[in-house]
Amino acid sequence: MAVAYCAFVTVSHTSGFTPMKAELPPNTDLKAIIADLADNHVAAPKGRKQDGLADIAASARDHGIDLNIIVVPGNPGIEATLRDLATEVGKIEHGTVVVFSDDWVGTASDSFTRARLEWAEDKSKYRGSDHTEEAARTFVDRLEQPETVSWTIITLVMLVGLISVIGGLAVVKMRRAPEDEPVADERPRTPVA
Repeated sequence: MAVAYCAFVTVSHTSGFTPMKAELPPNTDLKAIIADLADNHVAAPKGRKQDGLADIAASARDHGIDLNIIVVPGNPGIEATLRDLATEVGKIEHGTVVVFSDDWVGTASDSFTRARLEWAEDKSKYRGSDHTEEAARTFVDRLEQPETVSWTIITLVMLVGLISVIGGLAVVKMRRAPEDEPVADERPRTPVA
């Protein structure tokens, strides 16, 4: 009599994704930025005039865009730190947060998609520190433009087209299928002796 032993081995591969801690631009004081945003929705380095940016933020708010504008001096080592700063401020202030450095832009929003934000960012980059107001105006103007492409409609049209193609192929296949009639054997029969 043979005895079989079966061992069950449980293998566990615990894999977890731990998000990285947000990395803010060098010498960034988040509490000071939040305090600076309180009066006019603009936070900029000391000594920098905020009036023009405050007007842009107020105009955006009049048009339904809950906007906060932050200006950081120079360019941080990594452009992504601007988005991290915008995200951290957005957790407290909500709405749309845009962070300008000399040449880069970082954004976060709870009302616009990432694609829409990046589309608005593209024309606002590489303006230099003397043209932050122009970059902010360009950013807001692009956010205020109506979306010209409705991805829902495009997706529905493509889905209807795909279903039509599949249905057409099924009809063609059914027409080409042989009839279910039995086929007569056409070989001559040999007499069995």
